[in-house]
Amino acid sequence: MRIFGFRFSIFDCALCACLLLSCAAAFGGAGVNPGEVVTGASGIKFASIPAGEFEMGSPAGEKGREPEEAQHRVKISKPFRMSSTEITQSQWRAILGQRRSSFEGDDMPVEELTWQDAVAFCAKLSGIEKKKCRLPTEAEWEYACRAGSAGRFSGGEALTEVGWYDDNAAEKPHAVAQKKPNAWGLYDMHGNVAEWCSDFYEAPCAAKTTADPAGPPQGASRVVRGGSWSSFERGCRCASRGSANPAHQMKNVGFRVVMETGE
Repeated sequence: MRIFGFRFSIFDCALCACLLLSCAAAFGGAGVNPGEVVTGASGIKFASIPAGEFEMGSPAGEKGREPEEAQHRVKISKPFRMSSTEITQSQWRAILGQRRSSFEGDDMPVEELTWQDAVAFCAKLSGIEKKKCRLPTEAEWEYACRAGSAGRFSGGEALTEVGWYDDNAAEKPHAVAQKKPNAWGLYDMHGNVAEWCSDFYEAPCAAKTTADPAGPPQGASRVVRGGSWSSFERGCRCASRGSANPAHQMKNVGFRVVMETGE
């Protein structure tokens, strides 16, 4: 058989078909287009994240690894959409009509907000989008950050290409989407501002195979992920875990939003 001038055997074609089916099964099946960008009624852009499975946490030999990053298999059973960038100050004002942040700029990530503030934004946004909007679970956050990769940083080992952190941020956050996105179209998953997740913090993270984990039922602090402009390189890794008092406002913590698809 010839395709575009190249000769393929029946075995080659069968092998290609099997590989394609395997990829589809790993990331949510047919009809899913990872990274497809959808603009919501609010004007916020959302990247499409497929269902799938991944290894959450870090391997024993990873540089900068912390003890609470026990590696384990996690299944994300439903596709979802995630805001392509951290929520910006202009988006915050448009939804809640408030000014917030230590470092001002329309395209800068909003910060100086509590976990409850972020939840209130999601609730208001849900009414505008007519779909449930919420903070990501810690597992959803890491799954989306990795975007099918397994390294320290999504898309490779060069943090400077994808994130603002202690070495290059000049002690401040920067306008969103100035660095390279990951394979699913998400910007600033490493550094800039750390991001609130919905889970209560648990250390160590439960090292067992699980589906759609949502953290412990109670706790004193909430998970923050991604590291920030003030973090060292190790704190910006895909697997790096952090926590904060949900009532505290910090100039290096913001958030991004998950919008459920209903599938």
